[in-house]
Amino acid sequence: MLTSKIAPSHTTKAISQMTPINIRAVILEQESFTNDNVPAIQRALAKGQAADVRTCYAELQQRVAKSSHTDRDVLVYGILSYILGHHEDSIKYLHKLPKIGMACFYAAHAQMALDKFAAAEEDFDKAEKAGHDPVLCKLMKAGCIRQNAQIEKAEALLRSVAREGATRAEYSYQMGSLLYDKGDTYGALEYFERAVDMDANHSRALFSLAQLNNQFGNDDDAIRLYEQMLSKPPIYVGALINLGLLYEDREQYGPASFCFKRVLESFPNHPRAQLYLKDIESTSSMILDEEQIRNNKVLEHILQVPMTDFELSARSRNCLERAGIRNLGDLTNVTEEQLLSGKNFGETSLREIKIILETHGLQLGQNLLPARQQPAYRVEDLSPEERAMHEAMVTDLDLSVRARKCLARLQITTIGDLISRSADDLLGVRNFGVTSLNEIREKLGDKALKLRGD
Repeated sequence: MLTSKIAPSHTTKAISQMTPINIRAVILEQESFTNDNVPAIQRALAKGQAADVRTCYAELQQRVAKSSHTDRDVLVYGILSYILGHHEDSIKYLHKLPKIGMACFYAAHAQMALDKFAAAEEDFDKAEKAGHDPVLCKLMKAGCIRQNAQIEKAEALLRSVAREGATRAEYSYQMGSLLYDKGDTYGALEYFERAVDMDANHSRALFSLAQLNNQFGNDDDAIRLYEQMLSKPPIYVGALINLGLLYEDREQYGPASFCFKRVLESFPNHPRAQLYLKDIESTSSMILDEEQIRNNKVLEHILQVPMTDFELSARSRNCLERAGIRNLGDLTNVTEEQLLSGKNFGETSLREIKIILETHGLQLGQNLLPARQQPAYRVEDLSPEERAMHEAMVTDLDLSVRARKCLARLQITTIGDLISRSADDLLGVRNFGVTSLNEIREKLGDKALKLRGD
């Protein structure tokens, strides 16, 4: 089982004990702005001074719109845009300062947030040439190269700075990512944990650890790591989405809704956040009220009443025993035809049984399970290629955590199992909503497959 050595509560406690930061001075008033000011802004956001930060950001936005603005104003605005998730604005303004290493460095971070890794690599190069921390720039550049699937080139660059970088959390994170991409999951885990040991707030290492725990089913650890990661901006959209899904799977709809709304604050048109939030609202509207829950419990109790509690004729009792009917619930799962087909069971016994059921508000066959669906295909009719596709595991579809867990509840393990089910079958599973259904349909569509009945 994957475990983590991190105790996020320590970080949260430390932040809560900090004195308020004079954020206006940091953002608007100080003559210079250095690397040390960035953590101060992040702490202010984590501590609950987000309103103050956004007020200063709005004022700074007015400054940079004027011709009288300074390079410092542009630098701070660009970095703050990155921290607040406005990545396009961040790149636009930081690129106006190509000779300032700090500007190029954070422009590269904004490029990475937009998955523009080639552009980020160029900006890290510029940052290094402009005098920004050369070892850190090389480490970050190696990450961009790796993201562009140039594994050997990335590894060579990491090895070239191993002596200077080995004591840095970023080096351990990049080595962990490299090992993960090469298929060494447990080697990656060791390096990710080492990175977080060096820097308990290393967001990307925490994210990677959380993903690994999530992948291996350690939801408690995954939630804890995502929460720790999100205690310090910049906020990662992927972390908010994943954490929201984990909350939702535990039916913690309030926290889940908060996560998706937080994404929409920065990205109002984010499609997944919109759909997941809509799913939560739909689920909430379907939650049974207390009276319905009580009624269900009463019904469950009635269904368990044994047939020996009733005055039945000897013939009826013997027929029911031969049919394996022990309680009222068993009667709701058989039809009149099935009872009458039993030896010595006639119309008189049938009326006797119906009177008992009607007295308790029940009917024969009311809880009959739907007939088991036949497979959507015959194995012998498939070509070798089609058979391989149908026998492939559903994990090959690269589904979200929520969709995978819902399929697991239905004991669906292969793609063949999946396409033998209908949309209604899937929607009947707890926490399985339209979003997950559309996701599965899209993934199957990529393989020219469909659910039964689609």
